[in-house]
Amino acid sequence: MSAQLIIPPVPALDEARSALLARLTDGLDAAALNWISGYAAGLAARGAPALAVVSARDRDVDVAPTRITVLYGSQTGNAKREAERLAEALRGEGVDVRLVRADAYPSRELAEERVLFVVISTQGEGEPPDDARGFVEFVSGRRAPKLPQLQFAVLGLGDSSYPQFNAMGRLLDARLEALGARRLFAHGEADVDVATVAVPWLAQAREQVRALKPATPTHAHPIVAVASHSTWSKEQPYAAELLVNQRITARDSAQDVRHLEINLADSGLTYEPGDAVGIRPRNAATVVDRVITRLGLSGHESVRIGDEIRSLQDWLGGHRELTRLHRGFVQAQALRAKSSVLDALLVADASAFNGWLSARQVDDVLNEFPGEWSAGEFVAALRPLAPRLYSIASSRKVVGDEAHLAVAVLDEAGPFGAQRGVASGFLADAAAGASLPVYIEANERFRLPQDASRDVIMIGPGTGVAPFRGFVQERSAVGASGRNWLFFGARHARSQFLYQLEWQAALKAGTLHRLDLAFSRDTAQRVYVQQRLRGQGRDVYAWLDGGAHLYVCGAIAMGKSVHAALREIVIEHGGHDAEAADEYLSELQRSGRYARDVY
Repeated sequence: MSAQLIIPPVPALDEARSALLARLTDGLDAAALNWISGYAAGLAARGAPALAVVSARDRDVDVAPTRITVLYGSQTGNAKREAERLAEALRGEGVDVRLVRADAYPSRELAEERVLFVVISTQGEGEPPDDARGFVEFVSGRRAPKLPQLQFAVLGLGDSSYPQFNAMGRLLDARLEALGARRLFAHGEADVDVATVAVPWLAQAREQVRALKPATPTHAHPIVAVASHSTWSKEQPYAAELLVNQRITARDSAQDVRHLEINLADSGLTYEPGDAVGIRPRNAATVVDRVITRLGLSGHESVRIGDEIRSLQDWLGGHRELTRLHRGFVQAQALRAKSSVLDALLVADASAFNGWLSARQVDDVLNEFPGEWSAGEFVAALRPLAPRLYSIASSRKVVGDEAHLAVAVLDEAGPFGAQRGVASGFLADAAAGASLPVYIEANERFRLPQDASRDVIMIGPGTGVAPFRGFVQERSAVGASGRNWLFFGARHARSQFLYQLEWQAALKAGTLHRLDLAFSRDTAQRVYVQQRLRGQGRDVYAWLDGGAHLYVCGAIAMGKSVHAALREIVIEHGGHDAEAADEYLSELQRSGRYARDVY
């Protein structure tokens, strides 16, 4: 009879220790599990005590996080893109990362977070992006919890041309600290040249996460690529054929609006109504030549910026802003021109300075305040040429592998001659058959309701009507039972009623149920969409109270006026006081039933 090994009974782990063990072993591969097994066996052989489990609140030493949250708030997609890059990089470090849009984040979970990275843009006059309004309000409010257990870092994206540059990033960074959280490293403030700040900030984030990881071996999760229909992007746009370039305002109209049809066949690019096409424009050759002449240079000078070497002409043609001024360039020009006028402007009231900026382009400043520049210094003082986004004015269910745009050509008289928008001019001058560098910018917050029985109210004066052409096409194609109500405005009905025949046909077909119009210069008293909205206030509130979704697209100033009108409507027809009306509209925004695409 062979000897028999007697194994003493092993007491079962209690519920808490079982849960802890499950968390510790979650996601580990066979090698890591074997290591833990050997480590535990060694402890048992020595009779060593088990490691004490101490909460973060009970000790000064940081506990390695079981999960890291990357939260983003994005209006145009830049913050989302940087958050995605960060999440992918951190997953490559072998940690569990949750990537979440701010409006999808359960605020109650903030008290339990251990490591939080926030990537957020600032809009307009120091406002949060629409998808982050609820989160910002929560963190800033009385219900925000104390956060002594939290470690965090914030990356803000903005535009230094605006006086409230990176206001949201600064606000959240300061507020999280005030709630007791510990900053992992200094917050980043990215300008339009996002990568200059975002790349080193991301590198810091990776280093901090490495430092937080336990010394025990871990298995790095493979970086799984997100399924995509296309590799084309902001950094690598697709060369799309321009099929149609048609003026849709009258020839005698002061406003030139173009209807463009772009061929996306064979690109793999797809979109949903509400998304945008990104255009990577080039500065007009006449503008580039004028600037080079002002500088007294040839344009052939070789300039190195980072790892890129290009001629001055190439830099100015496709890689640097010449139609948008910013404070940094004006400061540099003031030094070279030795101008007391520029010096005074730089310390003037922000609104006065920004008004001066908006009326001029780079060429104007060089002409008015000449100064000595080398080619390299000049290129370095300019900001990168940013892509421009245009709301898509079509549904793929109707137009197939095409994307339609409505583009207002910016062509205004400046102090020293005509000023043309770089992207709108680039598109206006493109002939059918031309190649356009494009990509798709998803706008997740500006989507039709999944429930096709919901009513929809759309407010879009001028080219702000573009996405709503796509909305109505889509709703018609899927046979949506919900009603569609459009508010449209322009200066003149005869010359600027964009897509007039299509709206009339939609009304006749029953795919557009109501159409309210405001043509401000056709009557003695100017009337805008916000006045039309107030005039229909009772029905507007009834639609909203019945579950309708509301969308606003167009200029920032218009968006503010419309919001004020909605507030008055909720007070008058909903019986709310001012505070309750504000909360009513905030809740519509948080729930996704009130979406804005303003610029």
